[in-house]
Amino acid sequence: MATNGRQDPNTHFPRAADAGNSIIRLGFRITTRKLPILKAEPIDNMTAKLGIAVPEMIFGDNSVHVEHPSSGWAINFNTFDALNRVDKTGESMLQVAHSKEWQSSRQDQHSSINRIVKPFDWSYSTDYKGTLDSEGPSFANSETPIPLDLLKRPDPILFFDEVVLYEDEMADNGITMLSCKIRVMPDRLLLLSRFFMRLDNVLFRLRDTRVFVEFATGDVIREYVAKEEKYDVIREVSRIIKMAFPLGDDTDALFPQKLSATQRDVHAQMRDPNSIADLLPVVDNSLENLRVN
Repeated sequence: MATNGRQDPNTHFPRAADAGNSIIRLGFRITTRKLPILKAEPIDNMTAKLGIAVPEMIFGDNSVHVEHPSSGWAINFNTFDALNRVDKTGESMLQVAHSKEWQSSRQDQHSSINRIVKPFDWSYSTDYKGTLDSEGPSFANSETPIPLDLLKRPDPILFFDEVVLYEDEMADNGITMLSCKIRVMPDRLLLLSRFFMRLDNVLFRLRDTRVFVEFATGDVIREYVAKEEKYDVIREVSRIIKMAFPLGDDTDALFPQKLSATQRDVHAQMRDPNSIADLLPVVDNSLENLRVN
């Protein structure tokens, strides 16, 4: 079973073919792979292994991989392991009328799904923090935050990519998505794995995993932050911001989310995770670090 720890050697998603795009920097190799959406047979195979129906847009061959070959340490973000962290018991399933509509729509897609559809978290909410390979040091709890001052420097971007792992429109009642962004600078890198869910008139949910690597020292920091709030609360806050801070005043510095709330309508803002991230309260967080030699 995939966990937020070591990788199960018997589970191989994505496939070994299609090497992807890579950059090597000061002993670290960074690789991203972006391939088309899975076809019917691979979807059926993944469905059978997971034991749950998969999202409607499943990029099972996509991945982001950061490794330090000399120490044996590596972390990767892939679709299968992320979905394997979804609750399969139904205990955390969102209890709304749309869930039955969604489940019905899935049963018509692939014959194998009919045999395994059962209660589970149909929002595909995952607390996935990446998959560690079997060798190399492990993360330990830490109080050392990611050094934002270093990330704010105007360093050149040597490598950047954004990789979508899965997406689902929840029977046209919102969106749930897991994606990864990575940028590599001369002295460090930052990876952001973001799960975002918007279930219209019900809930917003955001779960971010950030991995920071300082190349010269081999220091790696992993930060996990989970946020969520009721849909109506965020809609009202967005509406108040739009009314209180009309376009053209001087309050940008005080309210950084004001720009999106005034230049676009509230509904557009609520479709953008970057616009609402600062409005959502934190419900869980953790910090870990390690050092590779």
